[in-house]
Amino acid sequence: MIAQLDSLLELSAVIWLFPVVFMLHDLEEIITVETWLATNKERVTNGLPAGLVRFLEPSLKMTTAQFAAAVTCLFVILSVATLLAAVTLPAGTYLPVFLVCLHVLFLNVFSHLGHTLQFRCYTPGVVTAVLVVLPYALYAYYRLLASGAVTWGTLFATLPYVLFIGPVLFAAHWIGQKAVRSAGR
Repeated sequence: MIAQLDSLLELSAVIWLFPVVFMLHDLEEIITVETWLATNKERVTNGLPAGLVRFLEPSLKMTTAQFAAAVTCLFVILSVATLLAAVTLPAGTYLPVFLVCLHVLFLNVFSHLGHTLQFRCYTPGVVTAVLVVLPYALYAYYRLLASGAVTWGTLFATLPYVLFIGPVLFAAHWIGQKAVRSAGR
């Protein structure tokens, strides 16, 4: 089956699938997050220090529109990374930036699984994380390595840059909250 998939998809097509996979996954989150948070806020905050709960409070009250605006910010960033990686694929110039995005998407699967196990219930995004994101990410890593476009060294060298996702996520959520509040005035 993998060989057949390999023959159907050029490496550039695998790279271009990244934004599609991201949107399928985040669409599940957009549709479910507001209702899930309203129903499970206590479950999420139970046992957390009061200071952390206060810090998380804006995110725990996020509306569907605010979350969608935040996702749009992230979509723009990863679409640019995908475009640059696809356009410069022969030289590999922007593959490290693409890899950081792929790492984040791949690791996100495990945060979804962890939350589902922790809360012992469905959590927004877990279905597409397992059924769409995980197979795509594993296949993308396989194809990038098999083609020689990246090496294991490149994969590991780009891994620390995943730490930058924290500030990027915070900024995207902040923009989402501010944009929707401003539009509502």
